[in-house]
Amino acid sequence: MRIIVFNCGSSSLKYRLIEMPGEKELAGGEAERVGPKTAEPARIQHQVAGKKETIVVEMPDHATAFTQVMKLLERDPELVPDAIGHRMAHGGPNFKQHVILDDAVMAELERIQELAPIHNPPAVRLVAACRRLYPALPETVVFDTVFHATIPEVARTYALPPALVAKHGFRKYGFHGTSHQYVAQEAAKLLGVPFEKLNAVSCHLGSGGASLCAIVNGQSIDNTMGYSPLQGLVMSTRSGDLDPAVALTLLVRAAGNGAAVEGLLNRKCGVLGLSGISADIRDVVARAADGPVADIDQLSVAAQVYLWRIRKYLGAYLTLVGRAHCVILTDTIGERVPHVRWAVTAGLQCFGLEIDSEKNDAAKTLPADLSTASSRVRILAIATNEEVAIARFSYGLLVSTDTQAERIAQ
Repeated sequence: MRIIVFNCGSSSLKYRLIEMPGEKELAGGEAERVGPKTAEPARIQHQVAGKKETIVVEMPDHATAFTQVMKLLERDPELVPDAIGHRMAHGGPNFKQHVILDDAVMAELERIQELAPIHNPPAVRLVAACRRLYPALPETVVFDTVFHATIPEVARTYALPPALVAKHGFRKYGFHGTSHQYVAQEAAKLLGVPFEKLNAVSCHLGSGGASLCAIVNGQSIDNTMGYSPLQGLVMSTRSGDLDPAVALTLLVRAAGNGAAVEGLLNRKCGVLGLSGISADIRDVVARAADGPVADIDQLSVAAQVYLWRIRKYLGAYLTLVGRAHCVILTDTIGERVPHVRWAVTAGLQCFGLEIDSEKNDAAKTLPADLSTASSRVRILAIATNEEVAIARFSYGLLVSTDTQAERIAQ
């Protein structure tokens, strides 16, 4: 079965055509730097049969990115999928398992899309476009929130009156679950630890969104994101943790315009807001080191605030996890930026972490163990592969449905 997987990140669109169950990639790539302009141009890294090409093209939103990706795929009539798998950031209160798309699912996706205003709307539009383009193909939806269904009540509950919580559904959901689960499973394999016994902190540090996940016995017990993906770490354009009084003051000054305040906190804050030059921490780190003297103070503060937040949560989650087997660094920044990996893990010997700076700088092929020989907790850089994870879930759903249909027919 050939499954094409679409994965909308907040500033990227990854796509893979995967043959299942062998997990063989037939085509794929990534639209990078989608959305706000950055110091480098938006581009698509496209690959078919081992042949790579880079297409520089403006992609102000995910709908445009999807259209450009489809143009590339349609150049080869042989790349025809049997099914489509979608990543969806937020499943809301009702999607506690991954699902096969139907009219009822589509209606619920549209109803809850504003729970994740950066991720869900472009993903829902993508789902709708795929239904129009491939009406005969089955589609699945894999939710980032499903892995976090195990977060205990004490960790998912906000200090609000129960009646208010019941009325509006306020609670921590957690996000990036597909990635956190995948890299945790890969870490367990590397360490020779059964997944159901793994204790770890997973650091999903993307060029857009980012979060940490505390994992005990293979289950998520906490995630830095909350009711929405706005909570937690400093991200590309999202503020992360913020005193609620700041949001209330902004709302008052915006004359009650909630959409304006939400847009500000989701799209104009974070690394972009702090630095004033780019939504990508890689640009900020590079300019802070080599840019004009007039920029250095502001850019240095932006980088330090970004790193401080990660270190704070890493220490907190290592405390929650107890005796951790490993800390996992993944996604674009965690995989490709040695300076960030070193900055967030160095000096944490009190938690059993000791990073080897030479291994860290030399790590080009992943997975890689970045720890010193004496480090009690392993520091692992592992490439996430949400697309393969989504293909696995999708294949399982579709095969199970086919098997059930065959039994009914008999």
